[in-house]
Formats: sequence, C-alpha cells, structure tokens
Amino acid sequence: MNDLSTITPLQKAIRERRSIKTGYTDKSVEKKLVMDLLRDAVWAPNHGLREPWRFVYVSAEEKEAFVEGLLGHYAKREHENRRKLFMEPAAYLIVIMKEDPRQKQQDENMGAIGSMIQNFQLLAAERQLGTVWKTNPHIYEPHVRDMLGVQAGERIAGFLHLGYYEEKNKPKRKEPTPPEELTTDFSSL
Repeated sequence: MNDLSTITPLQKAIRERRSIKTGYTDKSVEKKLVMDLLRDAVWAPNHGLREPWRFVYVSAEEKEAFVEGLLGHYAKREHENRRKLFMEPAAYLIVIMKEDPRQKQQDENMGAIGSMIQNFQLLAAERQLGTVWKTNPHIYEPHVRDMLGVQAGERIAGFLHLGYYEEKNKPKRKEPTPPEELTTDFSSL
C-alpha cells in the first residue's frame, strides 16, 4: 500500500472516482462538455486503432421522450418506478460498440470500450460531473436498439448516466482486495 502522503494526482483521481448513481443536482450537462471529455477519452488504447465506438447523446430536453421509449421494455407495473430512476440523470451518453465476428478482436474491442469509458469517467470526475456505467437488460432489447439507431454489426456497450452532484453525497468505497492476495507466482503453479 502506498504511503498516502506521497500519492500522485493520477493515483488520487483513480482512487477517488466513484460511480454516481443517484443524488444528481438540477444543473444541466451541456453537450459541449461531453464532447470535450470524449475528445480526450477516445485516446484510450484500442488495438489496431479500430476505434470500436460511437455515441448517442441524450440531452435534458430529449430525456423525457427517451425515457418513455425505454419503458416499453418493462411491465406496466414497473413504469412509475423506472420512470423515476431514468429521469434522475441530467443527460445520457450511450456507448455503441462495433462488433467483430472474430473472438480475439471482439475481446480487444470490449477492452478498448472499458478503457475509453474509464478515461471518460475520470475526466468527468475532475469536473465534478458524476457518471455511472449501466448495462441494464434493456440494452439488449431490439426496440431499444431501434430507438437508438443501432445497426447490424453493432451492440450497446452501456449507458453512461450523467449529472452533477454535491461532494457530500459522493458514495464511500471499501478498500479493494490487495493485489498480493490475488496474485500467484508462475513458479508456484
């Protein structure tokens, strides 16, 4: 474990970033900010520079129609609860991934998507913009794919919920398992 007095700014950013799932303020998330964050986030490692991503941005003004479209996946008895949950973020960024029929390339693409999303989340946290990466079951639904213009050869990698938050509402996180407990020396196998 590092001495906390010598922690670097990058270590601090990684350790302090949290998934912000609730408690968003009413402050709007402007598309310009999302594009600024994406300009840096897409520098994530991606094998062969395939850039296996594209994005759909849902603004506050579009959110109600977007949420109503999502509700079609859920039973009527769940609509009010789901509507409340889906209306909470100020905006959404949907990450759409190019699929590849070759397993190795598909795995590399998913790794690149995860790296890009982590970059985005770290950059957003630096600006006090809360994010959480969601992969709820509706990302697999044909009507949601149609609603978002997902083409053949693409899949939804996830929804990023976006919204500003107050620092006092930032969730705490327990210490992760030390890597020493998760690492085996090859020579001991």
